[in-house]
Amino acid sequence: MEVHGFCAPGFEPLYDAFAANFLTRGDTGAAFAVRQHGELIVSLWAGTMDDNHERAFEQATLANVFSASKGILALLTLQLVASGQLQLDKPIAHYWPEFGAAGKSTITARQLLCHRAGLIAFRQKVADTLIYDWSRACALVAATAPWWQPGSQQGYAPFLYGWSLGGLIEAVTKRPLTDWYRQSLAQVLTLDGGFGAMGHNSTAIADIRPLKKPLQQLRDNVIGRSIKADRQGPVAAAFTNPISLMVGTNGNNWRNALIPAANGHFSARDLAAIYGDLAQTDPLTLPRTWARRAAEVQSREHDAILQTEAAFGLGFMLSGTASDLYFGGSRGFGHPGAGGSVGFADPERGLGCGYLSTRMGQSLFMDQRAVSLVECLYGLV
Repeated sequence: MEVHGFCAPGFEPLYDAFAANFLTRGDTGAAFAVRQHGELIVSLWAGTMDDNHERAFEQATLANVFSASKGILALLTLQLVASGQLQLDKPIAHYWPEFGAAGKSTITARQLLCHRAGLIAFRQKVADTLIYDWSRACALVAATAPWWQPGSQQGYAPFLYGWSLGGLIEAVTKRPLTDWYRQSLAQVLTLDGGFGAMGHNSTAIADIRPLKKPLQQLRDNVIGRSIKADRQGPVAAAFTNPISLMVGTNGNNWRNALIPAANGHFSARDLAAIYGDLAQTDPLTLPRTWARRAAEVQSREHDAILQTEAAFGLGFMLSGTASDLYFGGSRGFGHPGAGGSVGFADPERGLGCGYLSTRMGQSLFMDQRAVSLVECLYGLV
């Protein structure tokens, strides 16, 4: 197995840390990238990107990063806030009147961003094909009642987060979400990928499969137990209604769809570029004050869906003490994705990092592969 790419002088130990994920932790195709003060200082990739192991992984290979997509969506929302087009504490129904139905007339963008809106899942069973129809999904979210009083508790929204914020962005901009993404982010940072897998700068798309080699779990699988214990409860509904949210990730329907909370397809250098920009003193994508406010704590408590304590800023998960949610220090922020992918910013050191793999682990946060790379990196900076 050959590792491609480069490490800046002083960061060479990352070659071995990256290779170890293939040799001992089951990676078959992966990439890791780091930017510091705007400069790409690490870009590593290796393995293959297809099921038949015939196509070599490339620097610009796009992989589904699942919930790591949420950080990019949050950034697009904050750009509207920073420009004055959207107010964080004004009801979303002011911009998107249909959203005010079913007890949601007071929900604000701030509550959506920090997972305090109570809009964590559809209330009724929905068709598997719904997720492939952007307009229908947004309309159903607008008609769905929250699971509890908005603002009363924190509850992570694995999938409705994307249709809620995406619908809000379209209501404010009067433009398709994909157009806003290209103009305000992809073109600014020259990104390889975006939401969905098609129509981006890169056409190299990785197949995603379960990790064959079991990894030592960094935390208890309390979410899995909660789903099994109550198949009709909010945790099960949030992750499995419809079940196509969990099983369709390599099909053309999924790749052509717009599911912005879960089907972002990015390269590792995309994630490093986005978060590396936010970690700079003067970001290109947000005014400095808003880039710093993004990481201010908005909610920190035991999460009703994640079943663990978690802290959120304005759309980003905040760095914690646990190794699978450690984003470089007290001011770090970013977002992991199911299976082990992650992107995060460390403003104290001017760092932005991105890791992705074709092999999904069992964690909703970082697993041993990303953790080992982060630990190695922070032993060098």
